[in-house]
Amino acid sequence: MILNIGGTFNKVYNLVSGELEIKKNNNVIKAILRDTFKFNNLPKIKGMIYKDSLFMDDNDRRKIVSFLLKCEYKKIIIIHGTDTIDKSAKEIAKVIKDKVIVLTGAMEPYSINKTEATANLMMSYGFIQNAKNGVYICLNGVVDRYDKVVKDRKKGYFLKVKN
Repeated sequence: MILNIGGTFNKVYNLVSGELEIKKNNNVIKAILRDTFKFNNLPKIKGMIYKDSLFMDDNDRRKIVSFLLKCEYKKIIIIHGTDTIDKSAKEIAKVIKDKVIVLTGAMEPYSINKTEATANLMMSYGFIQNAKNGVYICLNGVVDRYDKVVKDRKKGYFLKVKN
């Protein structure tokens, strides 16, 4: 299943306000899966929160964890904003031990440039098929345990932590 939390991945330009905003729908994910990759049987898609991750708080993270605890699916991709994806992943990893959770997102909205969001979602989709239980982050061609992937804010992309 795919859980859509929001983030830049989902932002679209509002013609009236001139701002990028997150719509409370899953249209971007459906477009990638159906239109771009011709999926006939779409995975279950659920949306909640629909925020830029800069505005997410501990209550939002508790909602995510609560949903995951009740969720019947064992393999879940979470579309999340990149600014605090690590915080949410850490909170999820404290509680969820019996599922494969892959958090992904995009630093550019799909509505502006389809490449990054599409690549990150599809890499997550491929990875989750054979992954072992755990919490992972998948961004910019890197996928690993949540505590092994960081956002390099100076370079503007994610990379794997060197041990």
